Amino acid sequence: MTAAALPGWIAAAISSTSVRSSKPDDAPAQALRSTASGARNLPTVLGSLPPWVNEVVLVDGRSADDTIAVARGCRPDIKVVAQQGTGKGDALLAGFRACTGDIIVMIDGDGSTDGGEMVRFVGALVTGADYAKGSRFASSGGSDDITLSRRLGNGVLSGLVNLLFGTQYTDLCYGYNAFWSEHLPALDLDCDGFEIETLMNIRAAKAGLQVQEIPSHERPRMHGESNLRVFLDGWRILKVIAAEAFARSRRRPGRPVTARPAEADPAAHAGVPAIAGAADVSKESA
Repeated sequence: MTAAALPGWIAAAISSTSVRSSKPDDAPAQALRSTASGARNLPTVLGSLPPWVNEVVLVDGRSADDTIAVARGCRPDIKVVAQQGTGKGDALLAGFRACTGDIIVMIDGDGSTDGGEMVRFVGALVTGADYAKGSRFASSGGSDDITLSRRLGNGVLSGLVNLLFGTQYTDLCYGYNAFWSEHLPALDLDCDGFEIETLMNIRAAKAGLQVQEIPSHERPRMHGESNLRVFLDGWRILKVIAAEAFARSRRRPGRPVTARPAEADPAAHAGVPAIAGAADVSKESA
């Protein structure tokens, strides 16, 4: 796919706990967040990105190794942002503020997510979706890394969100997502932990955005250990769900899927394939 096939810049966000994106002129962009073992992961992660990604934002979470040097060695034009706070949500927000792209793509930078899948997410957006949500449990998706306790917890929390907000999500706590940057104000993100993905998914539904799930395969992390604390972070996610359920509704009337302008329509570009197994999981209009 050539740069001209994309609607402005696409930002790909990568991190071991968060990802962020920016806005390119004619091609996609990417953002990363680094951790202690980021330097060993970056060559593989950056190397997996499609060639049409033209901006990468690295959110450096006080890395103790040569993460920044390695990142610049792999990609000299990378934009480095120093994370001031802590947590995945905080890193994502820092990355989002640094991005300038029309489309933001968030992926994890620990090697567990494949940058090559990005074309599926972008394809969903340019054909009408507002928010493309990765799922390890939809259709051809899968995971080589999830534990039984995380799978069960994710299933219970996903079911609760579906019940409360009328969604049909199959995966609530996954960090591979993409959306049009114009919808950031509607998401109104304001948390700094692992619950950021849950909050995004809920607020996308409450805002009436057209949400499409994209099957994704999670691989074992390459280096480093997860910062996820199953019970503590599960409790934080549950509190977010409860708060959003009792908060004043932000929901707008849902919009039907419509094609983007002709210049953004991927039908004429072989680089954006059909998305097998993708599902519209938006709420039905009231």
